[in-house]
Amino acid sequence: MVTEPQLLAIYGAGGFAREVAWLVSALPNYEVFCYIEDDTPAERWLKGKPVLTLEQVHAQVGKTLPPTAAAQLEITVAIANPVARKKLAEQCRQQGLKFATLRHPSVQMSESVKVGTGSIICCGSILTVDIKIGEHVHINLDCTLGHDVLIEDFVTLAPGVHVSGHVHIEQGASIGTGATIINGSSTKPLIIGANTVIAAGACVTSNTEPNTLYAGVPAVRKKSLSF
Repeated sequence: MVTEPQLLAIYGAGGFAREVAWLVSALPNYEVFCYIEDDTPAERWLKGKPVLTLEQVHAQVGKTLPPTAAAQLEITVAIANPVARKKLAEQCRQQGLKFATLRHPSVQMSESVKVGTGSIICCGSILTVDIKIGEHVHINLDCTLGHDVLIEDFVTLAPGVHVSGHVHIEQGASIGTGATIINGSSTKPLIIGANTVIAAGACVTSNTEPNTLYAGVPAVRKKSLSF
């Protein structure tokens, strides 16, 4: 018996959305149905798939898809900004849409890693043991996560981020390309505060405050952020 692939709507039509489509091409159980963009013009296409508003997606599902296919439609929010991603995910949740959890086949991770709904783990990443990842987390290309890492919802790790053991990254934090976070301990994990932004190439050696930008080696506080 041939199983039809699950149809996937990618919320976003930018660079990361195209990278997610490439990730999905390596997953035989998924097929991209469309991209979603709130202010898309009429008749726009991207990588051979239509770019629709969320309202148009609902109309297309009801009009062009058989009930079995419509029931399989899932959505992934491919927006790098954690604040925007949280807003869009809540909008989708309120409309009863189902979220896909995506992981490239090249990702290496142990059975003790727990991944929340809606999260995306990109090509080449390595996650070792006893790691917990929240919902709608983005782990981009070639990231590494050490033992006992806790990542809360809506965190973004840009490409090449390295997180050592016993690190706790709070909700909405954004870690820039090539940043490094050194290890904490079982009794005193290193904490990245909620909505903290870590600049590209920074090396974090101690706890960070929430809603704050850090940069440099070692990383130091640069300014407060408002969201």
